[in-house]
Amino acid sequence: MKQRLITGVAAGAIFLGLCLLGGWWFHLLLIVMALIGYYEFAKMIGCSPLGGSTIAGYGAVLCFMMPWDLLDVSAPLSWKQGVWLLMLLFFFITVFTKNKVDIRITALLFIGALYIGTGFSYMAVSRFSPDGHGLFWTFLLLCSIWGSDAGAYFVGRAWGKTKLWPAISPNKTVEGALGGVIIAIVIAMVFALIAPDLLTFGRAGIIGLASAVVGQLGDLVQSAYKRVYGIKDSGSLLPGHGGILDRCDSWIIVFPFVHILMLIPYH
Repeated sequence: MKQRLITGVAAGAIFLGLCLLGGWWFHLLLIVMALIGYYEFAKMIGCSPLGGSTIAGYGAVLCFMMPWDLLDVSAPLSWKQGVWLLMLLFFFITVFTKNKVDIRITALLFIGALYIGTGFSYMAVSRFSPDGHGLFWTFLLLCSIWGSDAGAYFVGRAWGKTKLWPAISPNKTVEGALGGVIIAIVIAMVFALIAPDLLTFGRAGIIGLASAVVGQLGDLVQSAYKRVYGIKDSGSLLPGHGGILDRCDSWIIVFPFVHILMLIPYH
């Protein structure tokens, strides 16, 4: 617990400090986190983290993370065009390696690049919101997610009896999940109270609900594929916490989700 606390405080201070600074500082941090996350993903699925096919995945993640807004230029391709070309690249890998890297591995590498690259890129988009209130939206989502995690943990420990999904995550309970949802909604409402001109109570409730439900599903997604590969943590970068994907599993699902539903400002 001591190691977990020390790591959490140190990592949290760095992350929040660079988030407050914004600009290139925060974007570079997200790029590093995304690349480490992809390294963990490749290693987990049994791919060499420095192999040729994995390097193509790192390139794909970097393309997703390219800070077009900071560069003040328009993206050369649409999302659909970029994803299709990425898929084609991974298809070609199976041909060029004569199936040494077969379709099952390239499909996983493709999914990993999309999952991780898109997730972290939407975190950058939130911080650099076009309405000039990126810090507000970023902290709204992060606090809602953290509140949901804390609420699920403490409510689950105090009153949890009904298992939520024991085949995937045996410790999670229905009571804990509901507690997490309530806490996330309350936190989002507090943000609406602080800045009513930016956020209505109705939208705050939806954002809190989405952050909790989708965030908990993101955590279950991580638990599901770790169970398939028989590992406890995706990495060991953060002693007591695991890897980047262990800590950010909810973030990289929630941030894209709320943007796709247009719950917070986008381009």
